[in-house]
Amino acid sequence: MGYTRETMGRIIASVRIESITDPSMAVRCDAPVDNGASFMVLPTAWKHRLGALDSVQTIDLETATQETVQGEICGPVKIQVEAFRPIYNEVLFLDMKPQDGIYEPLIGYIVLEQCQAAVDMLGHRLVPVKHMDLKQARL
Repeated sequence: MGYTRETMGRIIASVRIESITDPSMAVRCDAPVDNGASFMVLPTAWKHRLGALDSVQTIDLETATQETVQGEICGPVKIQVEAFRPIYNEVLFLDMKPQDGIYEPLIGYIVLEQCQAAVDMLGHRLVPVKHMDLKQARL
C-alpha cells in the first residue's frame, strides 16, 4: 500500500507543516522525496506562513551542483507526510528561486525515518515501515 505518486521518475508526496503553537499557521504542499536531503526543506519565502518559530541555527549546505549555500534551521513544527504518522521536528529554510513561479520544497530522509515511511524504488512510492530499528552497535 503506497501513498505517493510518481511524476517523471520522482516520488512526490503531499505534506502539511504547521506551527505547534498555532495550528492555523500552516503550509500544505506537494514535495519531492529526496534521500540526499536530511531535513524538511522549505523556501524562506514561506517562513512567515508558519508564524513565529525559534531559529535554532544557520548552517552551510552543499547543493547537488556542489554550490555552498546557507540555510536556517527553525522549529519545532508538526510535519504530516501523506497518511503516515505526524512527527515533531525542525525545518530547514533555504533561499530558493522558483521555477515558473513554483517553489520546490523537499522531504528529506530524517523526516521519512521518523514518520516510518520507506522509499519503494520499484514501485516509485512511499510505503509504511512496520518496525523501527532498535539495534545497539557493539563497541
